[in-house]
Amino acid sequence: MTDTEAPLRHDLATALRWAARLGLHEGVCNHFSVVVPKADGANTRRFLINPEGLHWDEMTPEAIVSCALDDEGEDVPDGVEATAYFIHREIHRLVPHATCALHTHMPYATALTLRRNMRLRMASQNALRFYGRIAYDDHYGGLALGAEEGERIAGALGKADIAFLANHGVVAVAETVAEAFDDLYYLERVCQTQILAETGGAELRDLDEATCTAVAAQFASERTAGANRHFEALKRMAATGF
Repeated sequence: MTDTEAPLRHDLATALRWAARLGLHEGVCNHFSVVVPKADGANTRRFLINPEGLHWDEMTPEAIVSCALDDEGEDVPDGVEATAYFIHREIHRLVPHATCALHTHMPYATALTLRRNMRLRMASQNALRFYGRIAYDDHYGGLALGAEEGERIAGALGKADIAFLANHGVVAVAETVAEAFDDLYYLERVCQTQILAETGGAELRDLDEATCTAVAAQFASERTAGANRHFEALKRMAATGF
């Protein structure tokens, strides 16, 4: 294990544990991954991902599985769930800014993907942190049991940081685990708020484009610092767990 890999394992385990404690997980399914910086002299890149069958609330840094990133074959590494491997391998290969990729079926965000009009409304302050950063994949392609579906999801994500996958769930990507987890957390809260506000058919107070643009820029200016503060707090609270 390299010096750069150890802290990434710790960060990924922390993210998985907190996702479980916040109810963002689903059984032992869904998956988080992060690319390990290529070591000097290494021939291939690698990425870390949670193993198949282990509950997120019992995750440890040592349990995380390392996979080859540049392999384009259809063989799934031992200990890794097939859809996890193909979705995350292709996202990391094809989306340059996706150093970290978090995929969940978290309740409120997934509920939006079931709607015919699968769109996050720019009606709350926290929704504006995602203004201009979301992609919508309006086609459901089934289970990602091969590279083709992973490639399709990566293509739908494109340059966005968040992808809503029709009838499926969401993906959050970023250059760090902290930024991706911060987005995932607030995305679920924003979707929850929207669904609560729409209860009974109430009309939402959508914000105008100029306001959305201005506030999104404010959020962007402190995104990294805010995400780091949030994640450092989570790591402090999880420190006794592993």
